[in-house]
Amino acid sequence: LYFLTLDRDGHIGEGRSFGSMAEAIMAFDRREITLQSKVSIRIDGATKQTTLGRAIFNEALPEDFEFVNYQVGKKELGVIVNALAERYSKVDVANALDALKDTGFHWATRSGVTISMDDVVSPESKPEILAKYEGQAAKVQQQFDRGLITEDERRQELIEIWTQATAEVAEAMNANFNEDNPIYMMVNSGARGNMMQLRQIAAMRGLVANPKGEIIPRPIKSNYREGLSVVEYFIATHGARKGLADTALRTADSGYLTRRLVDVSQDVIIREPDCGTERGLPKKIAEKLEDGTLVPHEHVETSIYARASATDIVDPKSGEILIGAGEDIGDDDIDRLIAAGLEEVRVRTVLTCEAAAGSCAKCYGRSLATGKLVDIGEAVGTIAAQSIGEPGTQLTMRTFHTGGVAGDDITHGLPRVVELFEARQPKGKAPITEVAGRVQIDDSEAMRKL
Repeated sequence: LYFLTLDRDGHIGEGRSFGSMAEAIMAFDRREITLQSKVSIRIDGATKQTTLGRAIFNEALPEDFEFVNYQVGKKELGVIVNALAERYSKVDVANALDALKDTGFHWATRSGVTISMDDVVSPESKPEILAKYEGQAAKVQQQFDRGLITEDERRQELIEIWTQATAEVAEAMNANFNEDNPIYMMVNSGARGNMMQLRQIAAMRGLVANPKGEIIPRPIKSNYREGLSVVEYFIATHGARKGLADTALRTADSGYLTRRLVDVSQDVIIREPDCGTERGLPKKIAEKLEDGTLVPHEHVETSIYARASATDIVDPKSGEILIGAGEDIGDDDIDRLIAAGLEEVRVRTVLTCEAAAGSCAKCYGRSLATGKLVDIGEAVGTIAAQSIGEPGTQLTMRTFHTGGVAGDDITHGLPRVVELFEARQPKGKAPITEVAGRVQIDDSEAMRKL
């Protein structure tokens, strides 16, 4: 579907106009246009500037669904499927998804996308980048040999240097890939693999960790396309062993976390339609940019979408009620509220629900599985516990941070989730002061002061 919705400049037949889909398909069969040629096609009485591929993609969707005229990757497809699930019956959604699946398989076969060794392109600037950072690493080693820095400082500086080098080589690799490169298309569309894996094949493997979680300060400068040297191969085995050791330990940890979460949340069941509370939590719906324009807040999808308003939300200018108390807030409502200039709204939440036991349907909001208000009797506590526990298995246990952070490790992944739930003191925290208050950094040209 990604291949089908691409548009390319300079393909044959660009700029041509067709009176119908059939006419465009005929031209395609005669090889006068390609799926990605930019053409005009008359669809449902309106002429659309699009490509034949996109027109074919839209035929799989319901007739009254708005015309999709952009490149569709994994993310965009998810948005389309969500829109289908919210607006159409289950039968219509199933038919549309079936049609999308068939279209996808048919055109994936016709696209002839394959992988060969020649598609793995190493960046030409790699030797220069490595030479620059090798010079820096040699300086650090020299300082250590002269006794100017400690073993720990040497190790930390080398890790920083090689992390930076890996990032720079990866950037050069990205810029070097052609948009039509099959491997790049697979990663970019979200179909298979990610940039991290591509980096190891085409750029450089970079730093690896041993099973204890320590980073080995000797980088693997080769990639899998060039092949590893003997020393690099043995360094890489450390990383491979860490992966296996982690997998064995992680599964047990995440299973235990799920058990504890279910234990505390199993009593939260939807008991009644509406507890009638007027309490709620204020949540940010928008944030102001420097020029004063309002944009949706980054957490609006999780904090406001599909929840009920706790109070009447009033337009600050006209005084008109935009959303009544207890009404569900959807995507269109969020756009309306931001357009009215609101930055914060009060929404109902399970935390402020006044139901005698469990929670009420209004305070919980929509069920994310159905897109409708949650049913009475739904075990939402257990669902929440499992929703956190299940991805825990996939979270990496890497408790190190290879970036420019010197000193202590930074806890990531599953251990961090456990820390948050148990309200523990975080590992490696850096207190500025014991007194409660707000900290501000003043950046003047001459100096920085807290």
